[in-house]
Amino acid sequence: MHRRQISSLAHTLHPIAAPLSDASVRTLLDRAVPHGTARLLDLGCGSGTWLLRAQAGRPDLRADGVDNDADAIAAAQASAGAAGTGDRIAFHAQDAAEFRSPHGYDLVLSIGASHAFGGLLPTLKAAESHLVPGGTVLVGDGFWEREPDRRTLDCGFTADEYDGLATTVDRVVSEGWVPLYGHVSTLQEWDDYEWSWTGSLSRWALDHPDHPDRVQALDAAAEHRAAWLHGYRGTLGFVTLLLGREPRP
Repeated sequence: MHRRQISSLAHTLHPIAAPLSDASVRTLLDRAVPHGTARLLDLGCGSGTWLLRAQAGRPDLRADGVDNDADAIAAAQASAGAAGTGDRIAFHAQDAAEFRSPHGYDLVLSIGASHAFGGLLPTLKAAESHLVPGGTVLVGDGFWEREPDRRTLDCGFTADEYDGLATTVDRVVSEGWVPLYGHVSTLQEWDDYEWSWTGSLSRWALDHPDHPDRVQALDAAAEHRAAWLHGYRGTLGFVTLLLGREPRP
């Protein structure tokens, strides 16, 4: 079973692939999505859940979603078709860092996809290249709630992979971005996300006792659960920021 297949199964019950509740997603979209006619871009869109939710009740929106996971893009296209928004959202199976469009965008989203660009600040630089004047960015990324200890680092993190929340925001501001809103994921949101991740994968394995990949799925769930509970729970945070841009001189 490929890593992408594992991720797809693990997000069955939590299609927002980040530690955010449905209520938090609604609030963020209400704050971020412009009223009236607008164009949105999601860099690293996965199965397209953010764009599909943004489109609900907003017929004047047009959107593009980009992800290098062809299976996720196929699922996004199917969901858009089922929702009757297939003519308003275009999904592209390609590297988000290489995506180019003839359109500028009023809002660019990139939630939990900074690895595709090499970090938070490069993600913002990529997003800026797609913005129309006055456009905004909704970006979500990790930060350290507290200094990572050896148990956290043994999960595969490095101490300099993230900064604390204040330093993370300071770095963003130093690049000319202006925070307009933000949400720090709660421990409850994290727990719901992680229980859903490991539980969805485990449930699939139990429901497919004869599948050749069931043991791998159970092992992946167990490994992830151990890393979370014994490693980064309460240490790794997640912040979602709505950002405007200072005009460049």
